[in-house]
Order: sequence, then structure tokens, then C-alpha cells
Amino acid sequence: MNILDKIIIDKKREVILKKSIIPVSQLEASVFFGKQTISLSQNLRESNSGIIAEHKRRSPSKSVINNNFTVEEVVKGYENAGACGISVLTDGKYFGGSLDDLLLARASVNIPLLRKEFIVDEYQILEAKAHGADLILLIAAVLTREEIKSLSEFAKSLDLEVLLEVHNQEELEKSIMPTLDMIGVNNRNLKTFEVSLDFSKELASQIPDDFVKVSESGISSIEAIQELKPYGYKGFLIGENFMKTDNAGQAAVDFISQL
Repeated sequence: MNILDKIIIDKKREVILKKSIIPVSQLEASVFFGKQTISLSQNLRESNSGIIAEHKRRSPSKSVINNNFTVEEVVKGYENAGACGISVLTDGKYFGGSLDDLLLARASVNIPLLRKEFIVDEYQILEAKAHGADLILLIAAVLTREEIKSLSEFAKSLDLEVLLEVHNQEELEKSIMPTLDMIGVNNRNLKTFEVSLDFSKELASQIPDDFVKVSESGISSIEAIQELKPYGYKGFLIGENFMKTDNAGQAAVDFISQL
């Protein structure tokens, strides 16, 4: 069993527990539930940099990346740097995140927020909306075509955008549907954790132009972005590269100004 399989088994258990504690009606009563969402796909289309900066404390492959910042410091730094949007990891067991991180981020900035999570149930999309997210992530590797369809349709009914993540052509082919806004190619193989920009290059021509193309993981240099732009990529998700420094916001400022 690989790490992704383990995460999904744990996630399904976690959702069952949460449903038993917090009813849907409580999520729908959140002050953010009626909030107008901010479009990341539009920001990326209009941006020269296309940076989606990430708040990420640790990961299964790297253990602790950085626990020294408050969420507020990181996300305000990213917003000031001119990031198009911010990805907030909310998985606790493997990434050290929480829904509170999303809530604090929403209270601190006014740019699009992605709930970065292993979504397996509509309940998690309601949580995302209730905690101030503007968009959700769906991972093709762990969902069937029917699940991608029903979860993306549900997100759309809540006025949330959808970023779908793929790793190979098979995942891409089963996933393409009109209820997606952005398609992200993860340059990290989630089963082996090997990273290569070739994943993004190889799949670029297969992604229809209706979707904003996003390249995720393993982007740590200006050169990598310049290499990917001719392939039609408008968005670049960067987490570790900023988070591993002493000042994530300043690292983002320096990076984006060089771009």
C-alpha cells in the first residue's frame, strides 16, 4: 500500500467522524457560507507571474518544513508579494494543517484561497465553503470519473471553483469535463515522490484550452517557470520553496519580482 492509499483510508474515517460531530446545518450557518467567491482562474489568466503560494508545515516526504510562522504572517506575506492565490493545506495527520488554518487565512487576506485537501466526500466541500475557501482541489488518482463529476458539480453549486490534479494521461482522459476550471499537473509522482517537470511538458498539449493549466510541485526556480510557460501554463503552485526559508513572504516577494 502506497502513502496515497493510506491517506485516503484515513481521510474516509476522518470524514465519518466529523459528520457525527458537526452537522451540515452548522457548516451552512457559517458567516463565510454566503460570501462571494474570488476567481483564481481569472486571476491566473490575467497575471504575468501566475504564482499560487502555499502554506504547508510538513509533508510525508520531507517531514517538518517549517513550524515557525503563524498562518497570518505567511498569507499576508504572500498577498503583499503579489501571489494570484494561496493554497492552504488542511490535512492534519500527514501535513500538519487544519481547517483553522484556512479560517485564519481567510480572515487575513482578500485573494483566492484553495482548500488543499484529499477530498472524498461532499461534506469536505461544505467545510471548505464554511471556512472561507474560494476553490477546492480534486485529485484524479483517488477518484472515479463519476466521483469527479458529482464532486465538481456540487462545488459549482456552492459557487466554488475546481482545480483538478492529474499525474498522467490516463487520469487526464477520464477527468475532462465542463465542471472544472483549472487542470493541474503534479510533477511529483505521489506513489514514488520522484519529481520531474517532464510530467507537465508531456501532458500540456492534451489539456484543452478551456481550462487554465497549472503546474504543481518541484518548481523552485525562475528557470522552471520560464521553461513551462511556452507549454501554455498560466499557474505555478509553489509551497516548499517559500516555506523552507526564514521568511516565506519575503521569499515570495523576491521570487515574483525576479519573474
